[in-house]
Amino acid sequence: MADARSRNSTMTDKGINDTVTEMWTPPTFSAGKVPHVIPGRSNDQEIEGDFPLDQIVINQLPPGTQIHSSDRYGASAWTVTARISTTGADGEPKFFFLKCAEDAQGKAMLEGEFNSMCELYRTSPGFVPKPYTWGKLNVTSPDTYYFLCDFIEMTNQNPDPVQLCTKLVEMHQASISPTKMFGFHVNTCQGNLAQQTAWNSNWVGYYVQLVRGAMRLNTEINGKWRNLEQCVDRLISHVVPQVLGPLESDGRVVKPCLIHGDLWDGNIGTDFETGEIYVFDASVHYAHNEMEIAMWRGKFNKVVSSKVYMNNYLSRMGISEPVEQFDDRNRMYSVYHTLHESACHNGSSFREECYENLNYLIDKYAPFPEAESGLEED
Repeated sequence: MADARSRNSTMTDKGINDTVTEMWTPPTFSAGKVPHVIPGRSNDQEIEGDFPLDQIVINQLPPGTQIHSSDRYGASAWTVTARISTTGADGEPKFFFLKCAEDAQGKAMLEGEFNSMCELYRTSPGFVPKPYTWGKLNVTSPDTYYFLCDFIEMTNQNPDPVQLCTKLVEMHQASISPTKMFGFHVNTCQGNLAQQTAWNSNWVGYYVQLVRGAMRLNTEINGKWRNLEQCVDRLISHVVPQVLGPLESDGRVVKPCLIHGDLWDGNIGTDFETGEIYVFDASVHYAHNEMEIAMWRGKFNKVVSSKVYMNNYLSRMGISEPVEQFDDRNRMYSVYHTLHESACHNGSSFREECYENLNYLIDKYAPFPEAESGLEED
């Protein structure tokens, strides 16, 4: 999930039946630090505000732009963000959004976001804020990176389901994978961690590639927990072929669709002035389109979890064959999302939700032999 999320949840494991799980909650402030840059000038004038701008960023704004102020804005778990107030060469007010992050992780996050937003903007320019550039600021210790795009003032209203799903379907249908494969040319970050999005010609193989990457992150960051690894292994070896295999049997094929990749409540907004819906904080890759809406199943969503969004999307896009396995595919795709997020958020409720769905699918399609059931945590 994109960096609008907080990393303030923990899980304490005392035993399978004695586990304290804290629910994840969105952040209310930006955890990152304002970069220590030498404040730049705009047309030889000082820039007001509490977020000094590196001259590198100033030089990336459109010619003729006069910057008035730069101030911290918004909430983010792994970055620090700002709104830049300007007047364009045409004399009209114009706002930009700046995001900064540190070290190699920050570089991976912002390079991935820039490439993601560019890909979305090329496909559906009316669905995302215009991205401009990303790069390295003129500071060291630590190295600091930035991403620059248009700023859009959003309302607090829930996104209109018809408009959101119409735009989403149009994007999925219009997108064309440049390699005709699944994946992306960089490893985009969902949350603060990279997804394994190397190109793969086979949908089942690509899904397994994603899940193995998320499981590896969980083990590295959170350690071993219950029989999570055994469940993931069984899902891959016994359940995935039964649930995803039929998508590409009997002459059927799965189109690699461009998906936002992190389309939860917090990454969707409605323009205060125009009422147009925009999405942001993307972590794109080319995948089966149904993987996009599997994130809506997550318990952390309070808005798009409503059936009205799913129904609007499916009524326009249709359901892949076999239709009768749609809910199991949706659950399986959500396993990946929550598995990856559990690595980003120290386990927390994401890991518990992932575990519940893993066990549901295994019990339905490939129950563990009785001798292996009831495995205790390591």
